Amino acid sequence: MKLIRLHIVDAETCGGLLNGVEVQFRDGNVEMDSFSPLCLIGPNGTGKSQVLQIIAEIFQAVFAKYLPDEEQGTPNNQIQFELEYSIADSSKKGRTVRISRKKVGKKSPDILVDNFIDNEWKSISNKSEIKLLLPSKVIGYTSGDNETLSIPFFVSRAGYANQVRTNATKEDLKSRLILDSRMLLIDYSTNLEVLVANLLLNPENVRQSLLEKSNLKKLRSFRCVIQRKHTAAPSDGVKLTDELECYIDYLKSCATCFNYDEQTWTWTFDFYVQNATNSACEHYWKGGALELYSCFHKLAMLNDLIIPAKDRAAYEKGVELRRFASRLPEPMERQKVFRFERVEFISKKSNKPVDYVSLSDGEHQFAQLLGTLCMASFPNVLFLLDEPESHFNPKWRVDFISNLMDLPTISDKKCKNEGKRSGASAASIQDCLITTHSPFVPSDMDRKNVLIFSKNETGEIKSRPPRIQTFGSKFDAILAECFDISPQISGLPRDQIKELMTTGTKEQIQEAIANLGESNERMRLAGKLALILSEEN
Repeated sequence: MKLIRLHIVDAETCGGLLNGVEVQFRDGNVEMDSFSPLCLIGPNGTGKSQVLQIIAEIFQAVFAKYLPDEEQGTPNNQIQFELEYSIADSSKKGRTVRISRKKVGKKSPDILVDNFIDNEWKSISNKSEIKLLLPSKVIGYTSGDNETLSIPFFVSRAGYANQVRTNATKEDLKSRLILDSRMLLIDYSTNLEVLVANLLLNPENVRQSLLEKSNLKKLRSFRCVIQRKHTAAPSDGVKLTDELECYIDYLKSCATCFNYDEQTWTWTFDFYVQNATNSACEHYWKGGALELYSCFHKLAMLNDLIIPAKDRAAYEKGVELRRFASRLPEPMERQKVFRFERVEFISKKSNKPVDYVSLSDGEHQFAQLLGTLCMASFPNVLFLLDEPESHFNPKWRVDFISNLMDLPTISDKKCKNEGKRSGASAASIQDCLITTHSPFVPSDMDRKNVLIFSKNETGEIKSRPPRIQTFGSKFDAILAECFDISPQISGLPRDQIKELMTTGTKEQIQEAIANLGESNERMRLAGKLALILSEEN
């Protein structure tokens, strides 16, 4: 899958900020088998994160209409749009698709799906055919507290939890399978679900790529707890569907040991990870790491049911009106229906146990982000990554895109280039949008994969390709092009040097030079000092 063009006709959820905005992601020549992420860069307030949100809301609305069994959330029926993309068919050839919803006269707008065939757009209404023209997954990733991108995914999650609550309490629905949503959000609350699933069910080369930055050798042990009846739970406890009951049986079969508390309906599963643990998980979760993650995540989504009914009702009302002042409150750790505890690794340096909480935010984020891509190594996935490198140190930021491109895929035996995402593989037939404020990301990308967002004096949002070649460009050149920043030092020393250049005495300039680090501005100040000394002589 590759995005081509987005036209936002009307989107009140963004306060009208992006109304009328058109974004040209690619030209007509789309290489389906080349993994080529797109970078959206620009100052704060220029609509980058909102573009990701709108794309997620567009696909959520399409899923809700054409694949209602795979989307339980309430879609945004207000947004009007036109989105074009290329998607791989069964023969891995690209088919150009346009999905749109635009109001014509007084008639309520409807979602239309068109396919570009024989140089013209042809409407498609058959749901079976439309299903093949939609992304297999839309995966959002956010590293912080910016809820802009998270909104449609929280809506989807709340819809799933409500469906489980409904089905689990009715005998005629309890055995009905609730299909996985095509909308998947990875944020800080899901980091252990992602990491444990990857380290249990991915090949050794993938596991090592996720742990090497943290100098860890392997996953040593962990505990997961499922509790369904306590003071914060519904009075009759949290009921489960047959599918979720089945997951408990799987965990019992794979755990090193387990315990059940009848009073609180609490299962405690302890895992001491060995080869037998991996083999047992492979037997029960044949779909691999993503299927195991889905199991963990479905159980974790039941945590929404612990939230007081009043808070849930207020949130659902906000969903209906598309007013998102806040997200659902997070239950206290000890009150959650599902949680992880006592996660330990083996250190590569000391060969001793290391607790997960001792890792830095950057190490958590690195393993989670790359683990997310490892889980989804199949075609037609759309990744929406909102400032993914924000917690990384400068060295990791410099290497971020390289790590992304060299990441092993789970189907490495079937792929060229040792299964790297940069080679021809099933995982390369995907798309990835990355927002950033960092020059490190576009410096690793060709200019055709970079879009600069800006806002003029009247508040109009624009996007354009860089005027310079960003690939291999110096960071100062990218900052100047994307943010109109020419000084290469911070504001305080810059202002001091500016004043000294016009009014500074010889003594003041000498003292300043002695206390300034190396920079072009310091060299100019030194030139000013040399001029003063020459005039004195």
